[in-house]
Amino acid sequence: MISPVLFFSLSFLCHVAIAGRTCPKPDELPNAEVTPLKSSYEPGEQIVYFCRPGYVSRGAMRQFTCPLTGMWPINTLKCLPRVCPFAGILENGIVRYTTFEYPNTISFACKKGFYLNGTNSAKCTEEGIWSPALPVCAPVTCPPPPIPKFAKLHIHKPSAGNNSLYLDTAVFECLPQHAMFGNDTITCTAHGNWSELPECREVKCPFPSRPDNGFVNYPAKQALYYKDKATYGCHDTFVLDGPAEVECGKLGNWSAQPSCKASCKLSVKKATVLYKGERVKLQEKFKNGMLHGEKVSFFCKNKEKKCSYTEDAECIDGTIEIPKCFKEHSSLAFWKTDASDVQACESDS
Repeated sequence: MISPVLFFSLSFLCHVAIAGRTCPKPDELPNAEVTPLKSSYEPGEQIVYFCRPGYVSRGAMRQFTCPLTGMWPINTLKCLPRVCPFAGILENGIVRYTTFEYPNTISFACKKGFYLNGTNSAKCTEEGIWSPALPVCAPVTCPPPPIPKFAKLHIHKPSAGNNSLYLDTAVFECLPQHAMFGNDTITCTAHGNWSELPECREVKCPFPSRPDNGFVNYPAKQALYYKDKATYGCHDTFVLDGPAEVECGKLGNWSAQPSCKASCKLSVKKATVLYKGERVKLQEKFKNGMLHGEKVSFFCKNKEKKCSYTEDAECIDGTIEIPKCFKEHSSLAFWKTDASDVQACESDS
């Protein structure tokens, strides 16, 4: 028969042993929660793990019962983030991202000449979809180009119906009597507008004046305008210095002011000279004088080396300077050798 004292002691130890088998607070798992969550559990109590919104479970049990041992079983549950559909390609644009998992955000940008039709960023939601919806890169368009005053379209081929796409161009030309200031070509920009328009202004030029010893012809009108032309000429023995035709320029002046230059009378009666690389007799080739701008080369003697060399002379508006080294011989001095008949000096090189 057990004594009352021993029975009391055994009952106390049994109670303590049973009381010590409670399970502790369960382990925390990444992105998971436990229900019910308490600091301790009696044997037989159940708990359930579930993944937080935006995460899904992969393998393992999710429901556990507190055993008599007071130790929870090993939990291998993993809660992985949801993955949104692949969104790494944006036609005519770029996508910036790290991963497509919840709760990451991706951003968008378009190439030059395109604009974002939609959001510039989207987030992978708890449900595994992108929000807001993914955008598209639409082409930038420009409306029909405005026409400057006193101008007309010369070349324009719109690429999108009546509208133009980025980098499309339009070319203008001014109406008659008007000059263009600025670029005649405008471009559809990446902002959907046109580059700076040119300006067409009416331009007048004064009536050209007649040159001395010459004449000028121009249209018989009350005024002369941009692109009008005038022609010049000279009387006999005079040469036109400048172009025969001039044009009224955009700044209201003529492209040139030609003048008539006088011919040269020659004091030399007899000489052999070089003219355009050929030997000619001065008195025959230029019996009526040399025209302005014509050039010849006279032969001179180098007495020390007993050879000849040439020096140039040019007729400039009625004046020509004969080289001082040139010596003209009288027709009676038949024994003297002309410089043109002497062997040329060797060049120093």
